[in-house]
Amino acid sequence: MADNMSASEDTNINEKGAKLLAERKESPLVAKLTLGLGSLITLIVLAWAVELPLRLGAQWFDEQAMATCLGLTLAIIFIRYPFNGGRERMNLPWYDALLAILGLGTCLYLVYMYGDIELNPFAMRPTMFNIGIILIPMVWEALRRTTGWSLTVVFTVFVAYVFVGHLMPGMLEGKEQKFVRAIAELGVTNVAILGLPTKIIVLTVVLFIWMGQLLLHTGASEWFTDLAAAIMGRSRGGSAKIAVVASGLFGSISGSAVSNVASTGVITIPLMRQAGYDAKTAGAIESVASTGGQIMPPIMGAAAFLMAELLELEYTEIILAALIPSALYYLAVFVQADLEAAKNGIAPLPKDRIPPLVRVLKEGWFFVLPYVALIYTLFSLNLPPQESAFWAAISVAIVSIVFGYKGHRITPKQIWESISGGGRASAEIIVIGAMAGIIIAILDRTGLGQALTLILAAVGEDSLFLLLILTALVSILLGMGMPTSAIYLLLATMIAPSLIKLGVHPIAAHMFVLYFGLMSMITPPVAIAAFAAASLSGAKPMETGVTAVRLGWIAYVIPFVFVLSPSLLWQGNSSDILMAAVTAFMGVWIASCGVIGFMFGPLSALTRLLFFVAGILLLLPADALPYGLVINGIGLVLGILLLSKDYISNRRGKATQPTAGGGGE
Repeated sequence: MADNMSASEDTNINEKGAKLLAERKESPLVAKLTLGLGSLITLIVLAWAVELPLRLGAQWFDEQAMATCLGLTLAIIFIRYPFNGGRERMNLPWYDALLAILGLGTCLYLVYMYGDIELNPFAMRPTMFNIGIILIPMVWEALRRTTGWSLTVVFTVFVAYVFVGHLMPGMLEGKEQKFVRAIAELGVTNVAILGLPTKIIVLTVVLFIWMGQLLLHTGASEWFTDLAAAIMGRSRGGSAKIAVVASGLFGSISGSAVSNVASTGVITIPLMRQAGYDAKTAGAIESVASTGGQIMPPIMGAAAFLMAELLELEYTEIILAALIPSALYYLAVFVQADLEAAKNGIAPLPKDRIPPLVRVLKEGWFFVLPYVALIYTLFSLNLPPQESAFWAAISVAIVSIVFGYKGHRITPKQIWESISGGGRASAEIIVIGAMAGIIIAILDRTGLGQALTLILAAVGEDSLFLLLILTALVSILLGMGMPTSAIYLLLATMIAPSLIKLGVHPIAAHMFVLYFGLMSMITPPVAIAAFAAASLSGAKPMETGVTAVRLGWIAYVIPFVFVLSPSLLWQGNSSDILMAAVTAFMGVWIASCGVIGFMFGPLSALTRLLFFVAGILLLLPADALPYGLVINGIGLVLGILLLSKDYISNRRGKATQPTAGGGGE
């Protein structure tokens, strides 16, 4: 086993974690202004969740709440994010203060005029144009400051297409648009900037971000880690299994792989390093486990609610669809962590580092109640997602006040910090929602959506596999550096509709782009979740990213499988679903042995390849391929032969060890 880390190295990792959690350096003025504006966002969303305006007799449109939150978002971004994209904000330049006032003021004016706009949009078009000509460039600049140039360039291309699309050749030719009308409608209406993406984010996703903030303040992330340690700590590689379980549980709520790495990684990465995992593997395991939390039911980083709204399906259908693929993902990570431990002789955690399970359950059992409240309100009471999220978040605060964790009960100050912090953290996602709404309107108005479908069909007319490869690459590129909800929203807007029109099952198309958008978190050259974990472990970022890709291999394979056979997404009859699940689980286990190069003992290069091939043959869906059952059968027989051969050869090797050492017969 590798040498344990020194105490100073352990301390250094925790200091890096604290620095990573801090994220940005800000002056007190900037912090107070942005937190104050953020608190207004959360309070508005809370008021809408319980229908407070309606109860008070006020006739307000949802779009007025959305416009107010967009204005607050623009103000936060221009106050908090420097023009040059730096991470320090020690003063507030006059021009950014002016932009913040202009953005907020324009949106408040839109709120004031929205009733008249809704009543007579034709007569109000000059007013709409004046608002749009300000808001669209401000959304563009806010995007640039928060997400960088990649997404901003995409947005620029779409907006430019509105006015030059009719000049494009061939299938890319679009409908000619009048400048004033286009700006007026893109910058104001509820089918553009205030469309469905903004509505879902403002009225639902913000509540889950607030819930995640409450869980952080109440100590839930620490309890998840303790629970994982109590359950997994006694097995080989227990430290890595703790990371897998804890990060998966907390990541489902957090909605951000990077914040998940920062919150749980400061505990799990030192544990893995002390146990004997090298720095790059420890960082990779944490980043892969944290990223996977975004695809794990019941919350999926709020992506489940977005998907249900966009597909107009019941939330339960999305949860069932996500269940088997997420289980396969974590099985692959878990098996590889276990085999990596066996391969390198990594022992279980020391007994003094394993908390008693009974004590852990006694200390924090109540953290399960918010999940129960969420599921009960969604499934039994059939409440809307935003209302269910509200009661789940409220229950987090209630259980902390009533029970407390390790003697700590959440204070009014911490509740207020969660409100202000949650609203401020939502700013980046809200502005991406506004951008996505504008893109949806452009795709519809100009006919570009249909054109993109035709282009994809032309590219992939001879091969669905080639089309999916291209879609996967585009999804990874577009998803770089964005939170889960934002990644999914962008890809569901731009790419998924084309796949659906080409015959891919709707849920499969949306899950496909979600998976590959998330893989940008661990795929170099950006791989921000892997790089964040490397910062904590002390490993080289690119090495950590490459190792994370290897450990997360299943996420690059399983989307192709469920596109070919939606049985893995709980679509179809029970026998097909059961068959697909059983063969897939066996395939993931066997293929993971090949990836690590270890089963009962070290595997040769050829044997590793054969293990991986056998696993893939089992993963391939029997109901979607000619002779599918035969292919699965070949994979099963090959897997059994390889396992048997490896087991027998290693048993013989162990039996001959005493003789070789002089202690045998």
